[in-house]
Amino acid sequence: MSWQPSASSRVLHERARVYRQIREFFDTRGCLEVDTPLLMATTNPDLHVGSVGVSVSGHLRYLQTSPEFAMKRLLAAGSDSIFQICHSFRSGEIGRLHALEFSLLEWYRVGYDYRQLMQEIELLITTLSLRRCEFGQVSYHELFRRHVDIDIDAIELADLRRLCAERVDADTSRLGHDACLDLLLGMVIAPQIRGYQFVYDYPIAQAALARPRADDPRVAERFELFYDGIELANGFSELTDAAEQRKRFECDNRARALAGLAEYPLDENLLAALEAGMPDCAGAALGLDRLLMVLLDLDSIDEVLTFADEE
Repeated sequence: MSWQPSASSRVLHERARVYRQIREFFDTRGCLEVDTPLLMATTNPDLHVGSVGVSVSGHLRYLQTSPEFAMKRLLAAGSDSIFQICHSFRSGEIGRLHALEFSLLEWYRVGYDYRQLMQEIELLITTLSLRRCEFGQVSYHELFRRHVDIDIDAIELADLRRLCAERVDADTSRLGHDACLDLLLGMVIAPQIRGYQFVYDYPIAQAALARPRADDPRVAERFELFYDGIELANGFSELTDAAEQRKRFECDNRARALAGLAEYPLDENLLAALEAGMPDCAGAALGLDRLLMVLLDLDSIDEVLTFADEE
């Protein structure tokens, strides 16, 4: 057992520089730094996001998977554009790119849509990199056509399952359409991505908190940013319709029940804030530990954590 930090002095200094520059970046762009609770009574019901529950004086509370819900309440209260650097928690995600506790930059820009936010991310990462960076963009549909030669809207589920089984060598007999696509993206397509690449216009079923595109409601105004196959950021034009958001949360809980997972209480405070009126905006979450891995050309998230997960 070693009491020493897992991160080197070089990493600690680089993290401090990055945090300092993030704050300067958003301060000059008129964004307010905010702070929200890590421990709350509700959590994200997304089937693919594992929450960490904590018993506090006989009451179940959850360490937040991101500050998203609380920050949206601030937006509804009139905060205007905001950002936050914080720790977040997700269970079941430990490995070379995952840690139970990780550092996150989350921000919301009032009056922006997802395309404007992609431009801001390009500027932010170029600023933090201290060098010129090149970014590509490709739609989700085109990405699948390019890398696995399928039309995701036309392919039959049986054929999609068969393709997954062939390319991933896994039992896909019970996977639905979107689960198959997610598996192909994570295991087959993402490892082929080189450099910074935005993937945008995800299927609406894979964007529970995003606004549908006005000209095609089957598609969400959502993007992800990858670097050499590593997912760095996720963002979208925010859904502001309280009734639609409630339906999507309820759908998430039904999916959890079918998968044998615990259902979560809905965040009624968030839904009330949406009902009161959240301004049109776009938001993004950027994994700071993974970004540090990219900036310092490191291979494992443990190398950038001050103290990696300890037994």
